[in-house]
Amino acid sequence: MFAYIKGSLEMKFKNYVVIDVGGIGYKIFMAENAINDIGEIGKTVKVFTYYRVREDDISLFGFNTQEQLRTFELLISVSGVGAKSALVMLSCIEPSEFAIAVISNNVKLLTQVPGIGPKSAQRIILELKDKLKAEQNEEQIEEAKTKSAKVSENVQEAISGLMVLGYSKKDIEKAFEHLAVE
Repeated sequence: MFAYIKGSLEMKFKNYVVIDVGGIGYKIFMAENAINDIGEIGKTVKVFTYYRVREDDISLFGFNTQEQLRTFELLISVSGVGAKSALVMLSCIEPSEFAIAVISNNVKLLTQVPGIGPKSAQRIILELKDKLKAEQNEEQIEEAKTKSAKVSENVQEAISGLMVLGYSKKDIEKAFEHLAVE
């Protein structure tokens, strides 16, 4: 519902901050390290949010980066891992370290988080390993597409430059075929 909240940081507490947006103070639960990194009271801040609605609770959870938000969403998708546990994990482990730990089956790193035992760590790894690998593959595909677009852009630029220098299109294509084969 809320992608992010941008406003004046009014209060900082151990587990949450209050951000004033147009005269309304939003209580946003955050990881301790995120609260420390958010900035000074009175300054304008931007927090990416996760809006959780339960039968007895409506809460906003905040993150300084999209990567932290995505890691939080992955963590709460694991059975037995709640929002508060996910915030504790984000306080102890960076999202990139978490992803590496899951992909490499590093139970030891995950059990260093307070409240996460060996069984919980194994469940997290089991449920998230395939998701993280799939995401990583999607990112690599997007990266490859971007590189491919840059290469074809460069090739077009080179062809134009060679044509300006007087080479025929046929000679240029022949040269590029030769380069592609090698």
